[in-house]
Amino acid sequence: MYKRNKENRCEELYEALLQVETVEECKKFLEDLCTVNELRAMEQRYQVATYLHSGMIYSDILERTGASSATISRVNRSLQYGAGGYDVVFQRLGKTEGSGE
Repeated sequence: MYKRNKENRCEELYEALLQVETVEECKKFLEDLCTVNELRAMEQRYQVATYLHSGMIYSDILERTGASSATISRVNRSLQYGAGGYDVVFQRLGKTEGSGE
């Protein structure tokens, strides 16, 4: 039976993600969980987020990633007004804003 929170999310998925210990395990899990297009879209959004976080401008991000301006704008809104998930990950990875890392 699925445990669901008030947003009707399956908590087991998030608990399962926390069980992944290596990059290789993460790749395998996400490849099993997601379609190729879903995984590529998430990879692209994360890449866009890292470029925005490092201070890169939209046109350069579009050229490097092929992401649409709508996707870049959506990711930027998440960085500015989202839940703070990107910030947590960037901090833990040692990516400081504007560092170009």
